[in-house]
Amino acid sequence: MHFQFKTCASALVLAVTVAFGQGALAGEHPIKIGIPVGLSGANSVVAPSVVQAAELAVAEINKAGGVLGRQLELVIADDGSGAQGAQKAFDSLVFQKKVDVLITMETSAARNAGLPIVNRGRVPFIYTSFYEGRSCSPWLYVNAWVPEQQVAPIVDHFMSALKAKTYFLIGSDYAFGRGMLEFTRAYIDQKGGKVLGEEYLPMDGTDWTAIISKLKSSGADALITSTAGGAPNVTLTKQLRAAGASMPYGNLAVDEGTARNMGADATGIYISASYITDIASPENQQFLKNMKAHFGDDLKTPNDLSVPEYEGVYLYKLAVEKAGTTDAQAVIDALDDVAFQGPRGKIQMNKQRHAPLTMYLAQIQADGGIKLIDTFKDVDPGEQCPNL
Repeated sequence: MHFQFKTCASALVLAVTVAFGQGALAGEHPIKIGIPVGLSGANSVVAPSVVQAAELAVAEINKAGGVLGRQLELVIADDGSGAQGAQKAFDSLVFQKKVDVLITMETSAARNAGLPIVNRGRVPFIYTSFYEGRSCSPWLYVNAWVPEQQVAPIVDHFMSALKAKTYFLIGSDYAFGRGMLEFTRAYIDQKGGKVLGEEYLPMDGTDWTAIISKLKSSGADALITSTAGGAPNVTLTKQLRAAGASMPYGNLAVDEGTARNMGADATGIYISASYITDIASPENQQFLKNMKAHFGDDLKTPNDLSVPEYEGVYLYKLAVEKAGTTDAQAVIDALDDVAFQGPRGKIQMNKQRHAPLTMYLAQIQADGGIKLIDTFKDVDPGEQCPNL
């Protein structure tokens, strides 16, 4: 393995090219996988785990001979977790680095800013982040959850098991935060509950004091939040605990790795996820073993944002092999036909370019681990991109 650090002046991002194995066969260029990701900004808490997941997938595939006799190579660019940085990172990867595919998790703001560049460059894009749904492009596939798969387990549990009828919603003020809570409000209303308040803070905001005061004065039975993955989850939760907020708390955006970084503040949070480290399948146990062997003490906790990245690389491999080429259109045509049996089970993006997923309702424990409450098999993503 070797790392080459390059600064791309036109994109103003730091790109990291990572090559594994013994190199491509003679006369064959490596297949380049672009990863624009928030190494800085809101996603910086979780981005290192995402990069590690991609690195392991590439290392495993290259060790086994690569794809169509060619090695895989990662090209990583920091998108700053936002729209402006994403435009620069996508432009650099698509038009200067000329990557064959983009496989990454990002904030919705970054994804929305990068998609026009993807469409212009006609590059396959496998989006591996849970998100608010209904992002559609001829070049986009998604292997992570959408609201139709993720919201119901938390709301239904709060209503049936905890008898919560009134809710307060808090989110980051961008597409993901608002989109998730719009769906949540509608679902609560449909189930006969009532939303007493809905408040937002900019994605880079850190002072939740005024919003927490409104929450406490509302008298709501339960709190549901949808903040940008990473830092906003940490700051909001810390301030909630300091303010003594003790009602049931469902977080639609926290992953297991970030929860562990929160320490005691995360205790009691309810999460709904398509991946938890406690999945007992042979595939997940082997994945965790391989991650530990590859990264040792540097291993970041695998989570619901990093594991879809690992699986996304394998789905691309399978699509290229099915197509017999890295030609972009041929790969796009193959992506909904291939399936990968990975840590989360069978993943196939065949439902309007999204994937049915098994979802897990769990609660964060004091030691940073999780307690599994319920499992929901093969939850359909619903109507996402009916015109593609």
